[in-house]
Amino acid sequence: MFPEDVAREGIESRKTRWHKRLASGEGLVMIGFVGDRPLAMSWSVPSETRPEFAEIYSFYTHPDGWGSGVSAALMTSTLQQLRADGFDRVHLWTLRDTPQSRRFYTKVGFTETGATQTRDFGDGNPLPQVEYELAGQGGA
Repeated sequence: MFPEDVAREGIESRKTRWHKRLASGEGLVMIGFVGDRPLAMSWSVPSETRPEFAEIYSFYTHPDGWGSGVSAALMTSTLQQLRADGFDRVHLWTLRDTPQSRRFYTKVGFTETGATQTRDFGDGNPLPQVEYELAGQGGA
């Protein structure tokens, strides 16, 4: 999703950020496996901007997992756990210019809200995002 040079430049800061997140114990982190390979991950937290919602802050699948079902299975598990934690409503932001991720979120029941924002992933290059939500968790 990112140009190779951008991904390479930000890898150390991202690793540091993820180590801190995982060590903090904040939120829900789930990993999706195909066989013994971890190919997808999600990280969800209570939404800071929408108090009654959980926010899926990160949801990534390695290209080797695309089309394998690991993403849908991980989303189902993530939503089930969020529901068990008391969240019936979930939202997320995804890059505007990633049709594959947008199709996936729609397929698992999310709808686009019309809200937009830009986010800088640490490389000084803000990228446009669109918001999706799932109310009542009837989709996945």
